[in-house]
Amino acid sequence: QVQFVESGGGLVQPGGSLRLSCTASEIIFTSRRHIVWYHQAPGKERKLVAQISPWDGDIYYPEYMKDRFIITADSDKHTVFLQMRNLNPDDTGMYYCNSIPLSGVWGQGTQVTVSS
Repeated sequence: QVQFVESGGGLVQPGGSLRLSCTASEIIFTSRRHIVWYHQAPGKERKLVAQISPWDGDIYYPEYMKDRFIITADSDKHTVFLQMRNLNPDDTGMYYCNSIPLSGVWGQGTQVTVSS
């Protein structure tokens, strides 16, 4: 059964950092799916922020991310991390992880609020 569990969000001041965690079902890792993080700002659609291939470490960031986020994976723990730094209010919203191919099963996400 496919499952994603996100954690690590919270309230942080502008310029601060957070590390999000995504624990996924073992099948996600054993079936060699890419794992992705999405950001959904209030009232907006989900937007891809980072992608990793856990089996070979291949990483992709959309150009607009500007090197502020770092995605890593611990395959033994079936977990993918998103280290976020220099956060600004535009980073506020829910963060979700999923796979490529996209799973129809979404986790509850983790809320990030960047505010002074």
